Amino acid sequence: MNNRFIPSIILAAGFIGGVALLGNQLGDAATAFLNKDRIVTVKGLSEKEVKATHVIWPLSFTEMGNELAAAYDALEEKQNLVLKFLKDNGIDESEITLASPKVQDTLANSYDGRTRPYRYILTQVVTVSTDKVDTIRKLSVTQRELLKKGVALSSDYSYMTAYSFTGLNEIKPEMIESATKNAKAAAQKFADDSGSKLGKIRRANQGVFTITDRDENTPFIKNVRVVTTVEYFLND
Repeated sequence: MNNRFIPSIILAAGFIGGVALLGNQLGDAATAFLNKDRIVTVKGLSEKEVKATHVIWPLSFTEMGNELAAAYDALEEKQNLVLKFLKDNGIDESEITLASPKVQDTLANSYDGRTRPYRYILTQVVTVSTDKVDTIRKLSVTQRELLKKGVALSSDYSYMTAYSFTGLNEIKPEMIESATKNAKAAAQKFADDSGSKLGKIRRANQGVFTITDRDENTPFIKNVRVVTTVEYFLND
């Protein structure tokens, strides 16, 4: 009887030990399960003002007349004056693009029944694409030389000057670092206020960079912005 009793005790001890071990594992799993949702999600903002590095400047002008050939010759004279004006002020020929002239026959398209003084209206567009932003800014507000020679540039919204910033790759690392630091500071404040310790990063999203005009009066100054989203673990 004693021989049967000893294995029973050993078996019981083993069972109890297994239950204890299983209990510890389940406890650790339960703790891990509870802690896995103890996170804080924060956003970090970084903004920077920069000068435009590229500009596209379309110069549009017209010529009107009743004889198409004569009107075209007059338009070509204006075009040559515009090209000379640009080259004399430091714009390279490689930075200039000429579009084909647009011809409007008012007699053929007079659907409204109105009589117009000229039959033909010719429009020419000379487009400058360059990194010489400061030069274009000066030329765009100083057109007296062209006006004196009879060339009036159109102020149509279809031919607005467009400024852009092409140096994003150079400032990206600095801005991401700044945004991440701002996010961490917000997470640390949350952890302190909640009596927790800030843990490691669980997940991070760099965010999308946006480039917009600082305001509608200074389109040559851009505002670069990025919002980084970061999730941190919170520990006891």
